[in-house]
Amino acid sequence: MRFSGVSAVVFSCVVLAACTSTGSGVDEILAKPSLETTSSIVKPEDIVPPAAIGAAASDEGQPEELTALAPSAPVPDMPVIAAPETRKPSVEPAALVVPAKPLVGTFEERRVYRHRFRDAKPINFGRASPKALAVHGVDVSRWQGEIDWEKLRAQGANFVYIKATDGGDHLDPMFRTNWRRAGEAGLHRGAYHFFYWCRVASEQADWFIRNVPKVKGALPPVIDVEWNHESSCKQRLSRKRVLEKMQVFMDKLERHYGQRPIIYTAPDFYRDNLRGEFQDYHFWLRSVAAHPSKVYPGRKWVFWQYSGSGLSHGVDGRIDLNAFHGSVDEWHRWVATSTR
Repeated sequence: MRFSGVSAVVFSCVVLAACTSTGSGVDEILAKPSLETTSSIVKPEDIVPPAAIGAAASDEGQPEELTALAPSAPVPDMPVIAAPETRKPSVEPAALVVPAKPLVGTFEERRVYRHRFRDAKPINFGRASPKALAVHGVDVSRWQGEIDWEKLRAQGANFVYIKATDGGDHLDPMFRTNWRRAGEAGLHRGAYHFFYWCRVASEQADWFIRNVPKVKGALPPVIDVEWNHESSCKQRLSRKRVLEKMQVFMDKLERHYGQRPIIYTAPDFYRDNLRGEFQDYHFWLRSVAAHPSKVYPGRKWVFWQYSGSGLSHGVDGRIDLNAFHGSVDEWHRWVATSTR
């Protein structure tokens, strides 16, 4: 298309104005719902009303005794971070009240809160219960709505992974709010990306980098890889192609953030693509019916997502519950070496 002299001047002014703006208008346009149907588009079922949460966790305001929590039975598999086998995980006492000021600062300054979550669909994990693990946390997205982060922190959320992006053009509308408020409340925070198999991997990495700030103290970024039956992308790539696309995405994030990404996955996707792969990467494993050692035999892991039906003060509805594979001291060491 050609322009007249006047049209060219007008067009140049419009372009210049757009480039010199604050960027909020551009961000709003880019953050509109994607045409790619990914995990952010489909709302979870069985949302629990606030009243039910209150009934399930009716001990609010009743502080636990200030005693250390020790595992009732050994947990299969050793932690990712080496430690003496005879040492039992210990938990610092839960705070009686939420601190008046946010718990921000270095990892040594952040208290580990004992988890006090409930579960709408509790599972008996037997001797391998996640309750034996010392450090618990959550992951959230737009579907948790407005979160009272101070209450959630006091309930035992010592870390949080926050949904940031899907594919190459979808930004979770609550990401910026959740990112800021979680930091203000003193949680260790990280961001995750839901990978879309019909989109170029480098474009997805660029989109994540554009929207997730590079800040000191953040947890390593996460790539969420799974088969999503609700997705508009119906093709299932070969194992070789899946691994190639993941590597491109992860390499680009590692170069930008200076941290090796963590891989989150589910049993069926792991079986089809990841068994025996990426031995030099940390894994975050979804396993809501059995210990990860049974579902992912031989795989070392750093986080275990043990419930998708958690209940907690500070959140209206259900929330994913996770645990770190190690003691409080091991958690502090892992944070010290993994955060930027």
